[in-house]
Amino acid sequence: MAARTRLPLLFPKKLPPLRNQRFAHAEAALKEPAYPSVVASLTAKSKSARLRQVEEQVKKICDSPVEEKLSLITRIQRKKFVVYPQTFARNADRWYQHFTKTAYIPGLPEKFTPGPERKTEGEESSPPAAAHTTVPGVDRDAFADIRSLVSRVILQEHWHLKKRKAFLYREQEQMVGPFLRCLVTGLSHSLAQYNPLLRLSSLDIAPRVNFYWRRGQRIIPKGHRRGRLEPTRFQIDDQPQCQIRITQQLQQFAPLEASYAEEVPEVTYAPNLMPLFKRQYDNHIFTGAKLPDPACYGHTQFHLVPDRYHRDRMARKQQSDQVEVFLRANALASLFAWTGAQAMYQGFWNHEDLTRPFASQAVITDGEFFSFFCYQLNTVALSVETDGDNPRKNLLWGTESLRLYESVQDGAVVGLNDDVVKLLVQFLLNQP
Repeated sequence: MAARTRLPLLFPKKLPPLRNQRFAHAEAALKEPAYPSVVASLTAKSKSARLRQVEEQVKKICDSPVEEKLSLITRIQRKKFVVYPQTFARNADRWYQHFTKTAYIPGLPEKFTPGPERKTEGEESSPPAAAHTTVPGVDRDAFADIRSLVSRVILQEHWHLKKRKAFLYREQEQMVGPFLRCLVTGLSHSLAQYNPLLRLSSLDIAPRVNFYWRRGQRIIPKGHRRGRLEPTRFQIDDQPQCQIRITQQLQQFAPLEASYAEEVPEVTYAPNLMPLFKRQYDNHIFTGAKLPDPACYGHTQFHLVPDRYHRDRMARKQQSDQVEVFLRANALASLFAWTGAQAMYQGFWNHEDLTRPFASQAVITDGEFFSFFCYQLNTVALSVETDGDNPRKNLLWGTESLRLYESVQDGAVVGLNDDVVKLLVQFLLNQP
């Protein structure tokens, strides 16, 4: 039997040092690749492909002109929640604040609140009530003429005209609507000499205002797209009684950084529990005028409450706490839609947030009580993709209901409230 022997290795025991050796991958790491980077396919059915499709769509929208940009944003038509500005749902203002990322601030901005008035030697003997009948920029005689104008409009609609009884649920439209239109046209014409911007303004009667946006997301429960994430879409279709559009943008009511500390109510429930209902039709973004119109900025909207809104009836139903809630929800939805559409007309959208705030005003009335609201749009980046690290919040200021007059007796207006007339004048005198 042959003995097993160990063969020595053929390699020498002492190897030369590897100091001058070059590895094959060392030099290749320093060179730039000569081939393009690997990207996901645009036609594959994968998550990476879907992300690339979204990126390409966002880039295409950003590089498009405004008219084409609006068309691309509203092109995909899926079911969306229709938000009604005038709703009788309980605590609707909190839901609307969450949908629009808006913080409510009681009262009006500082420019509408009267500051401490200075007394001179000639004014010390004047009665205290005379100090409240003046508006900055308007003398007392002009304010007296405006006050008489308001009285004439009230008497024209409630005393001189003999109108027959209105149809069912048409009283506000047939009785109070003409009064509000005459009041707005008369005041805007009288105050044009103090606000030159009103001479170039446009007064729209019963215009259409629309806005479409995305806020939040959900998992599709059933269907061929089951399990996918879908953004929650919203649409507002509004029709104010009349509105004033101007050629220059109103000044901001507060600095943009002032909205960082404000709080917006967080609603964790689905919108259909409000209740809201989904519909599928064309997505619209419209300010009341077409895109080439030079009067592309909003000034003031005037809204009329519906016939179902009766303070006495709501008091009998023990719903007096919802009187102001209804007005706040109406102002919030209407002003957000109008101001957001103005921002869209300037080229801003979800992935291109505002570089400057947009401001608008609103007056809501039933012919006797008036409520005043101011809105400042600070952001339109409301979707899940863009709202993660966005500290901006939209702001809404508002007053409680103020009574314009008490009654009309024997051809005279009884108890005309000068504070309401002052706020109407201040709103119309607001200019850039």
